[in-house]
Amino acid sequence: MEDKLTLSVEEAAKVLGIGRNLCYDKCKSGELPVLRIGRRLLVPRSALLKLLADPKPLNLTATK
Repeated sequence: MEDKLTLSVEEAAKVLGIGRNLCYDKCKSGELPVLRIGRRLLVPRSALLKLLADPKPLNLTATK
């Protein structure tokens, strides 16, 4: 992974340990930053590393 500046969505899914479809869903929702080049979606390695270094805390409290 160190030599590539971008990863395919499939490669990013493997790095994150999630399924390909979930990774595409996260790209579509904006939770995972992507670049669109033509028809390809590419995940910038720097953005993925930043996301992994500083994850957002989960809100586990129920609001009613």
